[in-house]
Amino acid sequence: MDDASINLTQSPISLPYFREFTSFITILTPILVVIVVFGLFANITNIVVFLKAGVKDNVTTLLISLSVSDMIFLILATPSLCTLVIFYFVPDWSWPFYNGLLDELLYWPSYTFYDFSSNISVVLGVTRCACVAMPLQFKSVFTKARTVKTIFVLFILVVSLRVPVMSTNRLVWIKDPRTNSSTLSLAGQNVESINRFNDIVGRTSLPLINFIIMITCVFVMKLKLYQASMAHKNHTATSSSASGSKQAPEAPDHQGRSAKDLRVIQCVVLICCIFIVSQLPFLTYTTIRLINPQFDMNGRLRFLFFIFSSISRTFAYLNASVNIVVYYNYNRTYRSILLSVIRSKWKNQQ
Repeated sequence: MDDASINLTQSPISLPYFREFTSFITILTPILVVIVVFGLFANITNIVVFLKAGVKDNVTTLLISLSVSDMIFLILATPSLCTLVIFYFVPDWSWPFYNGLLDELLYWPSYTFYDFSSNISVVLGVTRCACVAMPLQFKSVFTKARTVKTIFVLFILVVSLRVPVMSTNRLVWIKDPRTNSSTLSLAGQNVESINRFNDIVGRTSLPLINFIIMITCVFVMKLKLYQASMAHKNHTATSSSASGSKQAPEAPDHQGRSAKDLRVIQCVVLICCIFIVSQLPFLTYTTIRLINPQFDMNGRLRFLFFIFSSISRTFAYLNASVNIVVYYNYNRTYRSILLSVIRSKWKNQQ
């Protein structure tokens, strides 16, 4: 069973853990609401700014695709979060259907876009890493047109991997003999084998490969940034000695990269680091669950599993929300356009 099947509205935690479960989810829910609301606003802002700047190269194409995918992920996750809020803070709410329906029905579509975002981040890391490590060989390879085709292929692959597990669920009417009424709910068929395949391939193996690729890309880019920084310091020191001035004009590094190129690399490195940190809790609990079947919502370690899966969900929301901070601090064009839009809106309101 996956955290997709965690019924957040009907606690599966046994009585010894019920108080801990309730306390944890009550504290976590408002935090998730804040993250998702911020993430929706941030991604809309990103899309507007990137469109105003113009989608002129492969990096901008990947960044705007990442923002769109993150926004769709958060939109699809919102009904599940609303269900959680209603259940724990409006306990007397009258449900017209099974109260875990939205969470279970929209989980896989929402995380399909999360996986799509993860793959876009990996492509972003790989393309920048290749251009940094071997700029002459790869500078003309990653064009905007090829990037668009790559994004399309990635989306088809991600959806194809999720179709089997999404096809196991179907809407059914369940009759309650106590009230003699029927409730719309969700039922699965051929769940065990398909979920097992999905756990091994889609939830562990491929994310682990992406994780290793991203760590490698970050290491290479950080090394190149360090070399560029040392070369820039040596150039500045030499120029200052020759001219007698304490400041020297900004110059390209030893491979011809400008300061703007280096800021792009820094931006990509931070996005990759956010991806790595966000994926770590997810990979931890999916790997442990494959090794120990009791680490599951129906196993003896279900409370510990719930804690790990909730932390993973929180980090997933953060991963889809915080890139705006990186763009604002490391992309001068982004920052100038955003400030211009804010000033324009402010003047219009006055």
